[in-house]
Amino acid sequence: MRWLFFNRMTKPFAGPPSHNGARAGTSFLHIAPERCFEPRLRKRLGAGYLTADLEDPSADVRMDVTRIEYPDASFDVVYCSHVLEHVPDDRKALREFHRVLRRDGWAIILVPITVDATIEDPTETDPKERLRRFGQDDHFRRYGPDFLDRLRAAGFNVRVVRVAEVASPSEASLMGLTAASGEIFYCTKA
Repeated sequence: MRWLFFNRMTKPFAGPPSHNGARAGTSFLHIAPERCFEPRLRKRLGAGYLTADLEDPSADVRMDVTRIEYPDASFDVVYCSHVLEHVPDDRKALREFHRVLRRDGWAIILVPITVDATIEDPTETDPKERLRRFGQDDHFRRYGPDFLDRLRAAGFNVRVVRVAEVASPSEASLMGLTAASGEIFYCTKA
């Protein structure tokens, strides 16, 4: 669903093509890049595409999302999928995403929504207890629909995009997209 969203509802590939076919002029920060998207995005965006991860040595840069070492308004796009549940201070990370996003830029920030209201405990260190409480031994929380409040508190306007907005019913059926495919949180600066 995310790739359809990128291609149909955003302009991450805007700008004139360069000599190698990549689109120039878009600065795109991809946090904890998914192996299925990274080569496609790198090919399309060229030098404007930057991958970042705290632990993965294959990322372009090592980055703590709570202390992003880039100036304000550095990126046209920030894309972060299923990372914040691993971050002790997710609110600080959201403020950092907002800070490095350009005024007319956009961000896709995704988390698994698995409970009715967010539950968290950044002080919990026991992996067994984290697994029991948060569903995975390296998670600090489970998110609920109130995740939108965190995005808004960080300064974002948020549009929630569902499958029906990205694919026709026949396309969704063909691709196996259902409501369980999740929602996309499309964020812009307020």
